[in-house]
Amino acid sequence: MSAAWAGEGGERRRRALVSKPDVVEVVTEAVPVLGAGEALVQLAVSGVCGSDKAGVHGEHAFMKPPYYPGHEVVGVVVGLGEDAGGQVKTGDRVTVEPTLVCGQCKQCRGGAENLCEKLEFFGCGYREGGMADVFTVPARRLFGIPHGFSDEQAALIEPLATPVHAVRLAGDLHGKAVVVMGSGTIGLLTLVAARAAGARRVVSTDTQAHKRQLALDLGADVAVDDGVADLAATVRGELGESADVVFDCVAIEQTLREAVKMALKGGTVVVVGGARRPVTIDLPVVQEYQVRIQGATTYRREDFEQAAAIIARDDFDAHRFVTARFALPRAAEAFDAINSGREVKILVIADPDGYAVR
Repeated sequence: MSAAWAGEGGERRRRALVSKPDVVEVVTEAVPVLGAGEALVQLAVSGVCGSDKAGVHGEHAFMKPPYYPGHEVVGVVVGLGEDAGGQVKTGDRVTVEPTLVCGQCKQCRGGAENLCEKLEFFGCGYREGGMADVFTVPARRLFGIPHGFSDEQAALIEPLATPVHAVRLAGDLHGKAVVVMGSGTIGLLTLVAARAAGARRVVSTDTQAHKRQLALDLGADVAVDDGVADLAATVRGELGESADVVFDCVAIEQTLREAVKMALKGGTVVVVGGARRPVTIDLPVVQEYQVRIQGATTYRREDFEQAAAIIARDDFDAHRFVTARFALPRAAEAFDAINSGREVKILVIADPDGYAVR
């Protein structure tokens, strides 16, 4: 075990704690005892995402401080509890499927385990998070990292699985006109997933020029500034028609209203971004013009598998997405960085010696 968390009084670990709104600490404590079916995983990298941004501010709909962050996590199995050995083995490189499902409720039995009626979420209010030297997690929720993947590639499996699931819910995209609203991490990965699913033409939007350029580099046909006077009309003009599918990766009232206008008539709006508060929509328009509004949440195992397959392609470059790295002792700085809006994917990395990495 790493000297970073093996102390004189027994095995110790550092882990990030969002102790109250806008306060991120790194605390030192005993390594927890492994329960039946659990694995002990040593951290390699842990991503910071939009849910973490909302959570640290106390604005997330379901995740409030105090909590232990880190659900986009990559590591190595270093210990196994009783009855966990048949699922992974010591030394395996893994990422976590953070949806800790019961496996018994109506949704789980029906194959929609992401909608589990007793769902717990690793790194988002669960007793453990991955932004720690080591952490425990049910071994059945570990996903083996494909051979040859870098830590950066592996760290994008979970984030990409969310857009893959959203694209799956949207239906067949082959030959379709698609809009992706927002070019943060999830928006850019949604662009990638839509292209992989056969979208004919894709228009991306964002307020920041460098993110619009990144969307173009990743395969968008056009990238439009969100701040234009009539966004829906501009996007429809760039598409040359109405949108078959709009992926709203911002999920605020303004973007949802514009998305509905883009989808008129008969289009689909998929809400991918993490909605933080209720919104109102023009329901008569939605009904009369037969617009489908589809919520999309998290993922299933098949989405992890498809995400890994996309990342393994020669044309996928993880370095385009990972724009900042912080050592675990600097976890608070990683959360500050996501607030700037300039970064795409931020990683907190293992740092046994406390060496600052940027």
